Amino acid sequence: MNKLVINKKDLEHNIQKIKEHAKTNLPDDNGNPVKIIAVVKANAYGLDMKQYTQFLIDKGIEFFAVSTVQEAMQFREFGFTQKLLMLSSTAVKEDIEKLIEKNVVITIGSKETANIVNQIAKNKEKPIKAHIKIDTGFGRYGFIYTKREEMIETIKNLQNVEIEGTFTHFSNAFYDDKYTKQQFKRFIDCIEVLKMNDINPGMLHVCNSAAFIKFPEMHLNAVRIGSAFTGRISFQNNMGLKKIATLKTQVAEIKELPKGYNIGYSNSYTTKKSMEIAILPCGYIDGINLEIGRDMFRIIDKLRYIINDIKVIFHSPKKQVIIAGKTCEILGRIGTFHIIADITGKEIHIGDEAILQINPTLVNSQVIREYE
Repeated sequence: MNKLVINKKDLEHNIQKIKEHAKTNLPDDNGNPVKIIAVVKANAYGLDMKQYTQFLIDKGIEFFAVSTVQEAMQFREFGFTQKLLMLSSTAVKEDIEKLIEKNVVITIGSKETANIVNQIAKNKEKPIKAHIKIDTGFGRYGFIYTKREEMIETIKNLQNVEIEGTFTHFSNAFYDDKYTKQQFKRFIDCIEVLKMNDINPGMLHVCNSAAFIKFPEMHLNAVRIGSAFTGRISFQNNMGLKKIATLKTQVAEIKELPKGYNIGYSNSYTTKKSMEIAILPCGYIDGINLEIGRDMFRIIDKLRYIINDIKVIFHSPKKQVIIAGKTCEILGRIGTFHIIADITGKEIHIGDEAILQINPTLVNSQVIREYE
């Protein structure tokens, strides 16, 4: 049976490193410790929202965030009562009502959302808790940073709403430092304008995992941490974060193949000699050899991808799997549910454990998640 195994010791290590880094710029502008908001979207980055959230709570994390109404409902259905922020702004009345009913802090990022919130707030005995989102150049949710008059008018007209925080989201903090700093300045300028108009913006937070690591000066009152907990950061960092998840499966079958025998779809590999192979019951449906979209990278990164793709045409890079503690080459194309590994000359048997490095976000949701 396939399973995604999360190393609890390594996850705890990452949590501690992140807590230490959050103290590098203390105190915040209110003299308080920087608060960590754990983002548990996408089934907690594939790590199982229920188990992952409970682990973080046990390690002292008290504030969480999600990206969809469904995720917020699931978080509450699991019985978690901790503070929860819905990061996406929505003007759908039914969705806002669901969030408020489940004591989820909503995000207001448009005049339309504010109008719906005002309608709902009339019948509420206590204030609705909300964060304001400012779009500083992402082009997604939030008040556009240049439309300050509309932002101020909308916020001042909010009725029975308690503004607990204000935030923005960086579009390319992984690679574009210049643009990230530009977004940060836009945000701070907007905050100053809000304050000048007697609007208390509450808790300020702009950093995702990348900005949190690279720009301690941007920590403000809180930081939103997602991928950093998993140790999967798309740039070089000196925090010593560890990748916490691996996919484990077992050898399903072993067979001998003669020289000149084709392996896999499109006959992409032909044996050069007699070989012994192991068949593993996992494939790209489990996230093996998949990658997150390339649209997040700079032009230079896209060029590197093109060059690498050309190289693959002439020389495909070796993919590997660890079976019974031995490194084995994966042969041919990876199938939907199966991969084939070269075990020639190795003492490997049916039922032996096989381990693959994997991005947990891409692992089939039906695969069991185990913390050990």
